[in-house]
Amino acid sequence: MSLPVRQRPILLSLSALLLSIAPIAQWSFAQAPARDAKLELVIVLTRHGVRSPLTAQADLDKYSAAPWPKWEVAPGLLTTHGYQLMKLFGAWDRAEFSANGLFAPTGCADSTHVTILADIDQRTRETGKALAEGMFPNCIIEVHSRPDGVPDPLFSPRKAGVGHPDPTLAAAAIAGRIGGDPGKLTETYRPQLAALDRILTGCGRVPSNPKRTSIFDIPASLKPGSGDPPVAAHGPLVTASTLAGNLLLEYTQGMSAADTGWGCLDAATLRFVMQANIAAWSYQDRTPIIARIYASNLLDHIRRTMEQSVTGKPVSGALGKPGDRLVILVGHDTNIVTLAGALGIDWIADGRVDDSPPGGALVFELWRSPKSGPIVRVAFTAQTLEQMRKAEPLTPANPPAEAPIFIPACSRPDLSCTWDSFSAAMRQATDPAYVTALP
Repeated sequence: MSLPVRQRPILLSLSALLLSIAPIAQWSFAQAPARDAKLELVIVLTRHGVRSPLTAQADLDKYSAAPWPKWEVAPGLLTTHGYQLMKLFGAWDRAEFSANGLFAPTGCADSTHVTILADIDQRTRETGKALAEGMFPNCIIEVHSRPDGVPDPLFSPRKAGVGHPDPTLAAAAIAGRIGGDPGKLTETYRPQLAALDRILTGCGRVPSNPKRTSIFDIPASLKPGSGDPPVAAHGPLVTASTLAGNLLLEYTQGMSAADTGWGCLDAATLRFVMQANIAAWSYQDRTPIIARIYASNLLDHIRRTMEQSVTGKPVSGALGKPGDRLVILVGHDTNIVTLAGALGIDWIADGRVDDSPPGGALVFELWRSPKSGPIVRVAFTAQTLEQMRKAEPLTPANPPAEAPIFIPACSRPDLSCTWDSFSAAMRQATDPAYVTALP
């Protein structure tokens, strides 16, 4: 089909523009900070490592033709394999930080400039210990956490009673993104849901279970919630999110082929069905109004921590100690997803868009140059599915996936923000109604 002549100049001009931009963009993204810039502080917001499913097996089995595999630990706990993966990640981080002059390559002297804060769960505390062990072997670094059963307002602000969200407004915000009909999500992601439902049948390799509930049998609904979360969402996509997430855990745990999706799940299929999981997170948690409810307290305290390093003076609400060079916050995918939603940032890593797999982390780097002053760079990093499944050591020849991030409110062409513009962007993304002082 030929285009009308009047449209050809427009398309030719657009093509020329794109061709002229592409080399510049590739060159800019690859630029490192100025040679005289010094890395002063890194804040890592990480999800815990590989854990067992949170849902009881009996509740999972009703959606599958055969029982789900049994795990070595109770529901929701970090596994031995998960601990090892985070230890490997810690060793990689030490090497990277050392290469940038933040720490010495070996020894314990720099461990005094590290603070690790973890949520109250076993999986977050043990993840913090694994990272510390990988970074600073045979050194003593305490993992700070609130007492058992006491919600941490940094990681779980709603459970800690921070703020008073409007459930009706939250539900309307999601409804406005999906055309007012939650059933549209089922149709939009039908190919991914169908692929997942086939896996749940064992791909026809196991006897049919007449009592099995297909994910397509779940009515789709959306209404204001009565607690945490502020929106009650149900339907095929919501249920698929949990089930696909559990398949991801089987794969990254390194389970046998027979126990990984009943023997009919490979990496390509997993990446495909995980699109349903990521979509559910996007609509339920990345929606800005909801994201700010959960992320504002984190955003505020991360900003204050960086301000403390910038000014060299104690700042109220900062996490860690003056003089810290590394602050690690060990939380959950909820924390990463909602913070991303509040800032309006995205990434592609290991073939997945905006996913936050076990051990995945947002990394905030504060650099300082005598000429340009303090600047901030942000990236997302995660081990690949194959690296996690095989527990592969991370090396320059086999690095984790990493994606530099553009922050719409402050990033420049080289993806850096000046400190002032970054601080303003963090304030803009923060709702003061959901900020509270930490005990």
